[in-house]
Amino acid sequence: MDELIILDSIEKYNRLYGLETLHPMVAVIDLSKATVWPTHFKMNYGIYALYLKDIKCGDITYGRQPYDYQEGTIVSFAPGQVVEVNMAPDTRPVAHGVLFHPDFIHGTALGQEIKKYTFFSYESREALHVSEEERQTVMDCFQRIEAELRHHTDRHSRRLVTANIGLLLDYCMRFYERQFTTREASNKDIIVRFEHLLDEYFDSEAPQERGLPTVRYFAEKVCLSSNYFGDMVSRQTGKTVSEYIQNKVIDRAKELLLSTPQSMSEIAYSLGFQYPQHMNRMFKRIAGCTPNEYRTDNRHL
Repeated sequence: MDELIILDSIEKYNRLYGLETLHPMVAVIDLSKATVWPTHFKMNYGIYALYLKDIKCGDITYGRQPYDYQEGTIVSFAPGQVVEVNMAPDTRPVAHGVLFHPDFIHGTALGQEIKKYTFFSYESREALHVSEEERQTVMDCFQRIEAELRHHTDRHSRRLVTANIGLLLDYCMRFYERQFTTREASNKDIIVRFEHLLDEYFDSEAPQERGLPTVRYFAEKVCLSSNYFGDMVSRQTGKTVSEYIQNKVIDRAKELLLSTPQSMSEIAYSLGFQYPQHMNRMFKRIAGCTPNEYRTDNRHL
């Protein structure tokens, strides 16, 4: 059985590939300079990592699915993620990247904003494919970070390094938004399927058995990570997945209020609410009135 590598330091990663360590908490890596080439290993990340793959040289598995990467592809990992790497025989890895320890960004602007970079939690078939121009932008960011790591440390060093990492991550956010746009046709197919799955859920016994559906439930149904699915739906519709689900629930509640004699409690339980007052609150927030008011005002229309 392959040993699981607990990657909790920059030094440990550099030892794995025989690379120089310039800073104990941050590294810009160029795997073409590696002096050691492990071919198969599992790694539990304790640091943040973002790689630009220059050639497809092996397979990365994250979760149950192979990562969607090829030439000119960016993949990223966050602390707590476990990755399995299989290198093709007689192939040396060619990739650039940046690694940084979470302790390095604590108390910085980047540390406060790191959660907004949702692509760190993207999973299968969700890598970022970059154009040659975008690739050059990413490489420029790597070079600026490395130049700062090679500069003698002063009171500006940490701020400049974290600012440049933040700039790199902002560019990746921009590139992912471009990718959502260029994949619009396939994304629309996913939205249509999401709509179908929503109707299917509420037409079944699932609400009474499972309660209100979650973002994760639908993301798994369309084989995407929750974050990628959420970002894609938001980009396509202008609504979050939660808003989309809640609007569907309230539409169903309106339909039942006007087409059945069921009580508020019966309707709430049939839609998956644990308590009727939860439906009342959501209904008033979205519809602007209580379920009773809606039923009274619209019954004879």
